[in-house]
Amino acid sequence: MNDGQTTSPASKDTQEVETVVIRFAGDSGDGMQLTGTQFTNASALAGNDIGTLPDFPAEIRAPAGTLAGVSGFQVNLSHHEIFTPGDNPDVLVAMNPAALKANLEDLPTNGILILDREAFSDLNLKKAGYAQNPLTDGSLDRYQLFSLDIARMTTLALKDSGLSNKHVLRCKNFFTLGLMTWLYQRPLEPVLNFISARFAKNESLLDANRRAFKAGHAFGETSEMFACQYEVRPAEIRPGTYRNITGNAALCIGLVTAARRAQLPLYLGSYPITPASDILHELATYKGYDVTTFQAEDEIAGVGAALGAAFGGALAVTTTSGPGIDLKSETIGLAVKTELPLIVCDIQRGGPSTGLPTKTEQADLLAALYGRHGDAPVVVLAPSTPSDCFEIAIEAVKIATKYMTPVYLLSDGYLANGAEPWLLPKIEDLPDLKVEYRTEAQGYYPYVRDPDTLSRPWVVPGTPGLEHRIGGIESEYLTGNISYAPMNHEQMVRLREQKIAGVAREIPPTELIGPESGDVLVLGWGSTYGAITAGVRSLLKEGLAVSQAHIRFLNPLPPDLGDVLSRFKHVLVPEMNMGHLLKIVRAEYLVDAVGFNKIQGRPFKVQEIISRVKKLLEEG
Repeated sequence: MNDGQTTSPASKDTQEVETVVIRFAGDSGDGMQLTGTQFTNASALAGNDIGTLPDFPAEIRAPAGTLAGVSGFQVNLSHHEIFTPGDNPDVLVAMNPAALKANLEDLPTNGILILDREAFSDLNLKKAGYAQNPLTDGSLDRYQLFSLDIARMTTLALKDSGLSNKHVLRCKNFFTLGLMTWLYQRPLEPVLNFISARFAKNESLLDANRRAFKAGHAFGETSEMFACQYEVRPAEIRPGTYRNITGNAALCIGLVTAARRAQLPLYLGSYPITPASDILHELATYKGYDVTTFQAEDEIAGVGAALGAAFGGALAVTTTSGPGIDLKSETIGLAVKTELPLIVCDIQRGGPSTGLPTKTEQADLLAALYGRHGDAPVVVLAPSTPSDCFEIAIEAVKIATKYMTPVYLLSDGYLANGAEPWLLPKIEDLPDLKVEYRTEAQGYYPYVRDPDTLSRPWVVPGTPGLEHRIGGIESEYLTGNISYAPMNHEQMVRLREQKIAGVAREIPPTELIGPESGDVLVLGWGSTYGAITAGVRSLLKEGLAVSQAHIRFLNPLPPDLGDVLSRFKHVLVPEMNMGHLLKIVRAEYLVDAVGFNKIQGRPFKVQEIISRVKKLLEEG
């Protein structure tokens, strides 16, 4: 179908597709995040498997119409199981020239391109860096182009709304959403219900956005421009209750759930920083579940307050991104020394310094492992998908309270903002995390240790007969008194190291996708899971001897990992950094592993994994 192709509405057919990737793009004020989110929610309710990738501009107030201000939202919806938001869009909806220029190179030949024609003014073309208008110079001929008067049609639909022209044009995103809802046969009710809830306090905006949405849907239905609609049938999924969830939301629910299972109050000491701020915002809504949130004046105060809460007997959490980890490192070292449970959620972003605040990266691994002065070992965990952030939060709480240690949780911007369907667990299937404070004074010392875990007892300050002192200066074994004795220091350092090494008993056997041995093992961690899984499955279908292992524990490493690595001729380690896990693997296991590094602020594409594995096989 091409721009201007005519057909009567009655003759429109439905074309069934297995999977479709749609990208919405426009100015940061065009509501593309909201449009993509609502289209995703409607698709989830329609029964599709989904994966999303929001793409936020790095500048808070970039000039309108410029490349720096482009905001995007990509959603992959499918009839079958998917693992990523898709490599490239099949459909690009671009609301202005800048959005087109920033995203067009990802749209394949014959892809569907929907544009707002009126936005392609001389001024907007100049802002986007176009010398000629792409709508008229023939540069878009290889796409299925639909150049629509979205702004004008929205204005006509709302001509008697009583709203100013500025507010009318803000409804363009709902017109566009209505059109896409028609084109891909999404249910209308979820969006209409959202509009009713979102604008319940402003009747004029509620009515305007409903009318714009319905007008977009009606345009698709009556226009002679579209030859057909598309259908993506529901995916076959396990029965149960699902919700669409982002990584940050899943992390919040996991932390609150773990606190309830541990029968502990939850305390968050934090300072706002992209992309971790949503955790602070959402946890603040859980006050009814004995959750306290403290927005501190800076990162150091946030982690200091959290550690004080841990000393007082609360489940303590601090959230941040890379720059905040730099500032929190001394206090985290204090948590190691005092052996208090502290959950450190690092939602990684591009660095160094301010770096790429709205883009994703995995470059904090070495900082999490070694970024403290002295020998200060901590447990380091990493979730693999947005919904896995729920599970990893529970695992982090379990280990922190059982072993009396700080635990790093390494998520990233891709997982934090991405969404997927999440099967709600049954309460009875959740682990019992109940914590027992020490109350028995007989035989008590601050650093007396459990013979199995080497953890010290957790004592609420003021417990009769258990008064004690802990601090940053090295403590004497058992008593906790200040000690400068050389051998005592070595003993305490080795005990803390041994305690963390013992967490390895909590790690289940490493699971492989593919054969137990072969030509290539693709070893990953964190958010690379989706692209690696999809890539390896595709390679297995081609009959190649390729397998995948994805590790959740970065410190300590899985006890069987060395044996797994030894069974493959080549080990490939894809990472969104310059090779952090690669260095660890080569040093710990003396394996000649090969790195595959992407540091563009974007996640791996499936095809990139496939191509790199095939290249490795050819080189081998």
